[in-house]
Amino acid sequence: MIDGKMKAEIKKGLLVLLGIEDLDDESDITWLSNKIVNLRIFDDDQKIPNISVKDQQGDILLISQFTLQASTKKGNRPSYLRASKAEVAIPLYEKMIRQLEIDLDKKIFTGEFGADMKVSLLNDGPVTIVIDTKNKE
Repeated sequence: MIDGKMKAEIKKGLLVLLGIEDLDDESDITWLSNKIVNLRIFDDDQKIPNISVKDQQGDILLISQFTLQASTKKGNRPSYLRASKAEVAIPLYEKMIRQLEIDLDKKIFTGEFGADMKVSLLNDGPVTIVIDTKNKE
């Protein structure tokens, strides 16, 4: 929700929180989108995680989340110096939207970049996976 209004909602699919740092580029977006869309994390008939969001024709809700770049090494106040400023982050966020739509072969849902959002999640499993494009190898 943004300002008390529902911006987007999905049923079965993935909530993707995207943190962008200055070292990220379009090749990271391409790689990450492919990984997200094809990651086999949904159960098949034998209760084995063997189905991707694309296989099950699920939805994706993409939310920009600069706080994922927080450093908590010193003190008790997180530092967000690694998080990209809007002039770098917005074009990559928009590229991620387009790339996910291409890879998923359907429209995805989004939050609003920089907005104060209220995000609710019913996490099945729960399954939460961190994917860092700097650890591709």
